[in-house]
Amino acid sequence: MTHMTYSTKRVRESGIISGALVAIIGLSVLVVALGSFSIWAFVAYNEAKSDVDDKIKLAVVDAKQKQSDVDEEKYFEKEKTPTKKFTAPDDYCGLTFQYPKTWSAFQSEQITNGGDYKAYLNPDVVPPISNSQQFALRVLIEQKDYDVVMNQYQGLVQKGALKQSTANSLGNQGARLTGDFSNDIRGDAVIYQCRDKTITLRTDADAFKKDFDALIRTINFNA
Repeated sequence: MTHMTYSTKRVRESGIISGALVAIIGLSVLVVALGSFSIWAFVAYNEAKSDVDDKIKLAVVDAKQKQSDVDEEKYFEKEKTPTKKFTAPDDYCGLTFQYPKTWSAFQSEQITNGGDYKAYLNPDVVPPISNSQQFALRVLIEQKDYDVVMNQYQGLVQKGALKQSTANSLGNQGARLTGDFSNDIRGDAVIYQCRDKTITLRTDADAFKKDFDALIRTINFNA
């Protein structure tokens, strides 16, 4: 029977202890690594969740703002109806058309000695009159021949600043001009001949284009 010597026993015990120590150290490293990973994963999760929550909040705010804008636009469109009727003097073709009831109308001057008829329309309040001021609508009935008035715009048409097309309202045929009338005025105008006079209705900004298109469909006058 073989007897284990003291030194041999010590060597084996040392080997067992060393192996156990290595295992413990390895396990400790693994635990630390897992702990670090867990902390990193938790932080990353919170950051991702926070990012998603922020995006959801922004999306909700954006959706509410868009809905608010839609509701506001619907409200203002509804407020424009029923429309009002504009009527020029009988001596000036008896021009009539329908315009939004939220607009104000201003006749700039009394007509004397057969002068030109001018009126200005704008939402709420009509601002001071000037050539550079933008109005929702300008009304001008001139003591000029139709061809003379149209010739005033031919230079801008030839340059491409204005585009010319036809206009038709309740059977009345005329011309339509669209584009830049000046550095301050970009809009649309319709021009009609009325006996020895010429009628011009013009909007001075693209913001009023929708209202202008609806308005000119109701134009009527004593041709």
